[in-house]
Amino acid sequence: TNQEAVQWLTTVTRPDQKIIFPTTNSGYGIGQDGIHCTEETPLNPISLYGVTKTEAEKSLLANGNAVTLRLATVFGMSPRMRLDLLVNDFVYKSLENGYLVLFEAHFIRNYIHVRDIANTFLFMIENYDKCNNNAFNVGLTSANCSKLDLANKIKQYVPELVIVQNDFKQDFDQRNYKIGR
Repeated sequence: TNQEAVQWLTTVTRPDQKIIFPTTNSGYGIGQDGIHCTEETPLNPISLYGVTKTEAEKSLLANGNAVTLRLATVFGMSPRMRLDLLVNDFVYKSLENGYLVLFEAHFIRNYIHVRDIANTFLFMIENYDKCNNNAFNVGLTSANCSKLDLANKIKQYVPELVIVQNDFKQDFDQRNYKIGR
């Protein structure tokens, strides 16, 4: 598994090797209403993905030669378009189908563009010694928005978009948290 590979990495790296590891802020799971998750907020992953990423992060930070980046939900273009990412999926469905069906539309996530992530990596490379052995949330406090907020933002660019809220099903992805200071 990915977790085992990262744990193995901690056994074969020299203490002077520098690791910058992208992980996820999915480790926060379900946040507390009205409270922003910071790097000090206890991790409470609710999916296997979140659990394995959280455990991998712990292994790296315990090794003393890593910086971990808890990435917000990423969006943006790529050579292999990632339609498994919420913003990309919503935009695609809006353009292709003309409608979005939202389950638990009030659930909040934090978002970040792929270019901002690239800039974060450059910053970490240049400032590694100051940041070493720490986890950092990578996202914008201003980019905390619900699924409905996101759909309405897309509607500004796709005015004919129909947004339907379906309260009869539960979203399989129960993550719901705000990131901030």
